[in-house]
Amino acid sequence: MNIDLVFRIAGVGIIVAVLDILLKKSGKDEQAMMTTIAGLVVVLMMLIGEIGTLFETVREVFGL
Repeated sequence: MNIDLVFRIAGVGIIVAVLDILLKKSGKDEQAMMTTIAGLVVVLMMLIGEIGTLFETVREVFGL
């Protein structure tokens, strides 16, 4: 896995965690939950290419 991708995912996680805390402390629990979901979607979008590469490698290894 690309180390740059790991750091980008960690960065998204940190930002989402800070926003979650700030929003919850200001009584905006629903927005905090939406921010967390948005962060998850961003991370999944970042991983789509890596998952495609994984499937291609599996296909090559097993001759599928």
